[in-house]
Amino acid sequence: MKLCIPTETNEGKSAEVYSHFGSAPYFTIVDTEKDSVEIIDNANQHHAHGMCQPMNVLIGKKVDAVVTGGMGARAVQGLNQNGIKAYRAIPGTVVDIVSQFTKGGLEEITVQNACAQHGCH
Repeated sequence: MKLCIPTETNEGKSAEVYSHFGSAPYFTIVDTEKDSVEIIDNANQHHAHGMCQPMNVLIGKKVDAVVTGGMGARAVQGLNQNGIKAYRAIPGTVVDIVSQFTKGGLEEITVQNACAQHGCH
């Protein structure tokens, strides 16, 4: 399974999860089956509110899920329309997030419980 985790740094598995999907400096993609990591620089980090384009970042990456501190409803819709689920991350590193995800311990982010006005973390 491939997980996309927005991170504060490009430090791979030791990077801390970023609080909000669209404005994260980096996206760390972890392939749990291959135990591999790919880091993507978020060129769209400073987008206008409500203009996050999650699929532009993930094109061709075949991501199964996004695990993040928070995400707006439009980003959730964009991911869901492409068969990608979003989950709310716990504070910690990429390793912590992957561990919690594989245990089934993370809440799914839906349009109903998504962030409003970048107001949740």
